[in-house]
Amino acid sequence: MCLGMACALLTACVSGSALRLDTHTAGNVRHAAALTQGIAAQGATRAGVSILVQYAPVMLALMQSHNAVGELEERLKACAVHADERGNALFFKNRAPTHAECLEELDSDECGRPITRAMRLGQQKHVLALECAREVLEELWPAPFSIEQRYRFYPNARLLETISPEKEASIIAQGCTEQLWGSIKPDIVLHADRNLLKAALTLDFKFPCPESNQPRWTPYGKGSAYSGSNQQRVYEDALDGKALLISPRKGFRQP
Repeated sequence: MCLGMACALLTACVSGSALRLDTHTAGNVRHAAALTQGIAAQGATRAGVSILVQYAPVMLALMQSHNAVGELEERLKACAVHADERGNALFFKNRAPTHAECLEELDSDECGRPITRAMRLGQQKHVLALECAREVLEELWPAPFSIEQRYRFYPNARLLETISPEKEASIIAQGCTEQLWGSIKPDIVLHADRNLLKAALTLDFKFPCPESNQPRWTPYGKGSAYSGSNQQRVYEDALDGKALLISPRKGFRQP
């Protein structure tokens, strides 16, 4: 769903009346991009150069300082750590689940596909992480953002449209989930301006189970609208901005 300013502005943006960055801010964006490119060219790896600025220079223009971006990065990572620890505390008495526990089948979905402990635990940790992220973004992010907004993407036509939470819930309640085929639902989309169909940066929380597994983007299999691709590439194609993972132990990364 969209949050903060995003909800109030969604209708205007979809209808094509979205406002763009003003001239002053656009100039700051260009300056930030040039600055970040210079950092990358020099191979800078010193502490204080945020990975968020490296992948999305517009963030420096919007947040005005490396310190502000760094705080956002650290607090969103802390959300992942907190959600991971709380989930483990609730279900495993403060220990991480074992490999066997992660593979345990708890139920099946409407199509008869197994739901494993890893899947269920990941869903529960996502709820905790996104609650935390919402509070952080409402405090620190100066532009609109969306959380768990579902989009319908037509890659051949380069067309993206939103599906409202109410429409999504109605489709699921009717058992007509095939109507959601080809849609995408990133955890967090940070927008640079009021155009809610474009991302400055897209973020997804990942909670590997067992914790020794590496966080990774979910691949799309046969029968998917994006067969042979994965979430990262589709998110970036659909929303334009870069996409990064957030995990409790690796923090931000783009594998």
